[in-house]
Amino acid sequence: MPRAHIVGWGKYVPQRVLTNDDLSRMVDTSDEWIVTRTGIRERRIAADGETTATMAVQAARRALEVAGIGPEQVDLIIVATATPDYFFPATACLVQDALGASRAAAFDLAAGCTGFVYALGVAAAMVESGAIRTALVVGSETLSRITDWTDRNTCVLFGDGAGAVVLRAGPDDGGILATVLGADGSGKDLLVLPAGGSRHPASHQTVAERMHFIKMQGRDVFRFAVRVVPTATRQVLERAGLTLDDVALFIPHQANGRIIESAVRDLKLPPERVYNNLDRYGNTSAASIPIALCEAVEEGRLRPGDVVVCVGFGAGLTWGATVLRWTYPQPAPTPAWRRFLRRLRYVLAALRSWLRRLWWKGVVGRG
Repeated sequence: MPRAHIVGWGKYVPQRVLTNDDLSRMVDTSDEWIVTRTGIRERRIAADGETTATMAVQAARRALEVAGIGPEQVDLIIVATATPDYFFPATACLVQDALGASRAAAFDLAAGCTGFVYALGVAAAMVESGAIRTALVVGSETLSRITDWTDRNTCVLFGDGAGAVVLRAGPDDGGILATVLGADGSGKDLLVLPAGGSRHPASHQTVAERMHFIKMQGRDVFRFAVRVVPTATRQVLERAGLTLDDVALFIPHQANGRIIESAVRDLKLPPERVYNNLDRYGNTSAASIPIALCEAVEEGRLRPGDVVVCVGFGAGLTWGATVLRWTYPQPAPTPAWRRFLRRLRYVLAALRSWLRRLWWKGVVGRG
């Protein structure tokens, strides 16, 4: 049976950096207070005009370039996000249109900060079943748009960004070896965006009560995370027939430094086998694991044959872990002519999208 292999990877983070010192001028906090409690020193904030979709497109283009394939070869696009551009259409459809991936099915997946691991598991299963050959999986978030910048307990945590991977069918001696997913809806109130859905539609009251911002019971989420991360890690390794000694790199969801430290102590992993970029980006929810994975490859932390474990946890409550054997080396530099052709392809995709919108307006007008 073929396995799903990661053959392309890419990330995008906004240019604007918001440091702890910047935050100390907005709320009653300090760099020392934030670093001690979270391990975060700075985070990236989306600019005006940047959205979950636009960042996802940037990360996706880079992943496709690394994979050396065109968007017309993609069969499926999944965007994991808690901050979609719209309730509908799916952000994945916006990405599909911008890429010119005319053959691809597209949908969003909402599993909080675990979203990327969930999406990876779904896409891998479809590749392994033979239903599709190539999948694009993206985690993208603009959490700054739902962060209460007057609440020092939550505003210090979150940042924006996107990461993407391309999955393709390949030999069964590598790729994604096993996935474990879980949920416990009884913890739904521990991390929640209260308003904007059908339970609390937007109103003057919901705006006045600041119900359109993230609400989190931090201590309870912490207790949940330090328990579930080691448990899910052991479960997914057992399912793959591996042990902790086989793990070359452990990539946990980048939510809180103390959570990562607790999990690493429990698993007895040496620091050099743990990837952590939390200090530079904060918690980017569904984007955190793919951004970390991409940077690990760029830094030479992953080589063919290495076993990697990725573990996520988040709102829902949800959790998930996946273990994979890395099979692809760093790609060779892309020739200038090929880069030009790819840019031209995206220009043509934008033109196609514009023409299609004109056609739809014509259809509506004739109706």
